[in-house]
Amino acid sequence: MITDRQCANFLTAAIALLLIGYGVNKCLAQPADNNVKRFDQSIVPLPPQLHPNGPRTAVEELSPNSRNATLSLNFDLATKNLEDLKARVAKGETISPSELAAKYSGDEEKSKKLADWLAQQGFSSIQVNHDHTSVYATATVNQIEKSLGATMKNVTYNGDTTPSATTPPMLPRDVGDAVISINGLQPWIKATKHSFSRKVGVDAKTREESACNYTSYRVKDILRTYNADNLSVLGQDAITGKGQTIAILIDTFPLTADLQKFWQMNNLRVTLQQIQFINTQDPRAQLPPPTGEETLDVEWTSGIAPGATIRVYGTGSLLYKDIDRALDNIIKDAATPGGPRFVSISLGAREDLVGLGQVVSSNTRFLKLSALGVTTFVSSGDEGSNPSGLNQENHQRGPEIRVEYQASDPWIVSVGGTTLNFDTRNSRLIGETAWRDSGGGVSDFVRRPSWQAAYAPISSPFRLVPDVSSVADGCPGGLVILKGEEWRFGGTSWSAPMWVGFAALIAEARQKQGKSRLGFLGPSFYKLPRGVGLRDITSGSNGAYSAGPGWDPVTGLGVPNVRELIQELQ
Repeated sequence: MITDRQCANFLTAAIALLLIGYGVNKCLAQPADNNVKRFDQSIVPLPPQLHPNGPRTAVEELSPNSRNATLSLNFDLATKNLEDLKARVAKGETISPSELAAKYSGDEEKSKKLADWLAQQGFSSIQVNHDHTSVYATATVNQIEKSLGATMKNVTYNGDTTPSATTPPMLPRDVGDAVISINGLQPWIKATKHSFSRKVGVDAKTREESACNYTSYRVKDILRTYNADNLSVLGQDAITGKGQTIAILIDTFPLTADLQKFWQMNNLRVTLQQIQFINTQDPRAQLPPPTGEETLDVEWTSGIAPGATIRVYGTGSLLYKDIDRALDNIIKDAATPGGPRFVSISLGAREDLVGLGQVVSSNTRFLKLSALGVTTFVSSGDEGSNPSGLNQENHQRGPEIRVEYQASDPWIVSVGGTTLNFDTRNSRLIGETAWRDSGGGVSDFVRRPSWQAAYAPISSPFRLVPDVSSVADGCPGGLVILKGEEWRFGGTSWSAPMWVGFAALIAEARQKQGKSRLGFLGPSFYKLPRGVGLRDITSGSNGAYSAGPGWDPVTGLGVPNVRELIQELQ
């Protein structure tokens, strides 16, 4: 018999084993009795104020209005033969869409049983995803307390107050037997964007900002820096990413006029017909207005790979259950001809602020994308080795050394940041160092994947972050056109879409050379000889860690040499 105390002691280790495929500890869903299944992993304790500038936290009783508020939830169900799928992808196999659907989906009968029960309980907007591994549903806070047995309170975190669960939810065992986690019960938990910006032409207020009063980098500067300019193969047309499809996951869409002006200023031949906008919420729901992250992602991905098709998946929010719904859409599209081969995500949160059940849910989705041969690039974060959990714009650092999830997932490529010194007048690289705010370090609970086993003088058995890097420093930053005006953007949110564009160039070039299509790229980077395809960054620090020869917890294996990657990746 496993006690609650034992569960608390071993839960972290159990999750780590689960993520890399060595089994599931029964603490993950502990029954209150034989007829009820309780989901302890679906709840995260509200964090204390970690330091004087930390987020304000409070818990209060629900008001009558709060009881009538609605929450949208995601009931995540088990994937059949999951451990077998992990083992195959870890060995480098790519799974066909038909086999993935036939062998590694959910149980249709169990998903239907859950959906029917939710409808009987008064839940609405009930949807089952394409492979029967998620049931999405909406209910009032009052109904959630009644049906799921979770205690709901008004929770204030970092200035926002939302009705949130403070005790674990439960389901009747015959209904919830296949359910792994119930996500969305704590809307105070959400991802943050990994970018920051300054408006060009605004008077500098600090010495640091005054040093940035020169031209921000354009696309041609970055292509030159990373040996990706004027690419061609065997005298054929220029390599532009043509024939490749890229997915960008973000909460909303950029303004098309901004995209067109950016393309014009960078002398790029891109058309709006190459950009597709997909609202992954109810198509009738209005997405939030653009704030810059979505614009940065699309402008720089299309800038690096102007021949590619780009699909922007708008989640409507930064809640993880909405991110998972978008990932479901991308998985479904990736299984069709012409679907995405590369995904860019510039979001994340400190690991301890993401529910362990949520980590398991997202992890399975990234695994399925990798199984289809899709590489997802995720930015590592902009608060160095000690993220505070505050909104990233405050750039406050907490006392604890941590990494961010989803950057610590084993089935993605994590992208860190550098500070670039490039002579734009003479088109010449002067130097590049680790960026002081580049997220990086060692995961608390995600097991180190096999391809990282031989790297880094770090004895921990857990996932190393990041894998690779590129420029992220906002001084001088990258040019972005936002609402018709020029801005300079920085952050690892600039690095991730940049890498997605490079991957599209590499894929097209290899195709023209008659080489086989690359699958999930994560393990491939670690097979390269040191210094080949990835230029090592050996100086600079993100706080607790310093860059050095070989892999390091600031810049990973290094920055791209795209020409060499085209030839050397296997």
